[in-house]
Amino acid sequence: MPPPRTRGAALRQQLAELRGPDVPAKALDARALAALAANPGCKRRAILDGAGVNKAALAGALGSPSVFGQSQFAFTRGNAFESRVKADGGAELLRLAHEKLDPGAEPPARARVPELSAIGPEGRAARTALALREAVEAGGWTLLDHPMVALDVAGSPAFLEPDAVVVHPDGSWTVVEIKSFPMLDGSADPAKVGAAARQAAVYVLALEVVAAKLQPAPPVRHRILLVCPKDFSNLPTASAVDVRKQRAVTRRQLARLTRLQDIAEALPEGTCFSPELPPAELTAAVESVPATYAPECLSACELAFHCRDRSRAAGAVTSLGRSVRAELGGLSTVGDVLAAARGEAGDPQDPAVAALRRAAHLRAEATGDAPEPRARSEARQPTEAPGRRQHPESVEAAPCR
Repeated sequence: MPPPRTRGAALRQQLAELRGPDVPAKALDARALAALAANPGCKRRAILDGAGVNKAALAGALGSPSVFGQSQFAFTRGNAFESRVKADGGAELLRLAHEKLDPGAEPPARARVPELSAIGPEGRAARTALALREAVEAGGWTLLDHPMVALDVAGSPAFLEPDAVVVHPDGSWTVVEIKSFPMLDGSADPAKVGAAARQAAVYVLALEVVAAKLQPAPPVRHRILLVCPKDFSNLPTASAVDVRKQRAVTRRQLARLTRLQDIAEALPEGTCFSPELPPAELTAAVESVPATYAPECLSACELAFHCRDRSRAAGAVTSLGRSVRAELGGLSTVGDVLAAARGEAGDPQDPAVAALRRAAHLRAEATGDAPEPRARSEARQPTEAPGRRQHPESVEAAPCR
């Protein structure tokens, strides 16, 4: 059993104790960070990602194994394509960057590819910052292969590793995203492009932190270079993608995250998320952190199945989608919604309650379950002989044909 957690411990020690003894931390990558920013109200994901908990192993230990993530075949194919793109010192990648982003600059004939190896993520981040500064001072083209940048997430640093960063002759920086999905006739799957743009927006934010420490601060371009296979071949092609919208949304959502220190301090003493714990104790530890489930979590979080089961059992309306939850205002459970629709609860002046009661009345009328008003039933009494119906307002004869 892990030792009791002391309130005065440093945040890093607290997160290590939450992760479990001798459990290595899982790095928080840009894809997970983008998913976290898309659901800033989920404290459960924030503390698990911040502590470096392997959520896939945790989901399996909870009895709700995850199917989220890429297959081994996709990883192998992606790595092979990335190696081809970066072959010969990144000549093809730099050619695409020159063609799609900076055609007016000098061709990248002799680009620099600095060595970025160092000890630990902090050392690699410092080495990357130094290489970026040297590239700006030297001018010309520079390619940084798998640099390391840091971004503060809820009070804890997250170390991120872009596929590449290109430094242009004018000193500006461009994020490069290399994906293995194809680009057919110059366009790719919009959903996959959107996911790549959200991921690249995280790298742009992290690079802006590095650039702000330099004088003068070099510009970080908001158009990233998306490199994909061309049509059905393995030849690389590229497209410039504007990520200003994704950057603004991600920055705003990250600012809304509750600080990890506050979440950790609110947990019961001795809380631990180690998959080696008994299932009952592990379930209690996970349930001690509030979650905000939505159907979108199924494609972004390993704990989605577990959280969905708990959300449905509690009757939470968030299991129906964020748009439905936003329309219902203060009605947070399905029971509250049904009671408000039947007129058993809720303030009639509440627009959501009024809309639910109106919808319930219209449904009852359509299905024939609504009691018919007396005046309306009397107005519908027949006034002519059976078999000949005449509209009460029809006084003109039909035109002869």
